[in-house]
Amino acid sequence: MTRSLHKGPYIDPKLIKKIDGKKASTSGVIKTWARASQIAPEMVGFTFGVHNGKDHIEVLVTEDMVGHRLGEFSPTKKFVRHGGKMQKELEQKKKEAEITAAKAAKTAATDTKKK
Repeated sequence: MTRSLHKGPYIDPKLIKKIDGKKASTSGVIKTWARASQIAPEMVGFTFGVHNGKDHIEVLVTEDMVGHRLGEFSPTKKFVRHGGKMQKELEQKKKEAEITAAKAAKTAATDTKKK
């Protein structure tokens, strides 16, 4: 459900205070924990360090991001991978194929040097 129009967009007052009077090109990374804050047009060009629960992820705000929330661009969950035994076997075969290809390229390079 969206926020009612008469209330307006939610922008954290501390965040607005941090960017007031600054230029986007000169200011560094602005750290914030306000993931629920909407991106306003005044924020375009600034780089925000949005906290994801562990550390701050740098987000460069562009015009396309206006209206979205800061938290959308700082994922809180890290995807490890799917699979199990079968996936491990596929990765092992891929690694072995890369090693044999590298060895073949190395021997081909030494053969051309000898000629």
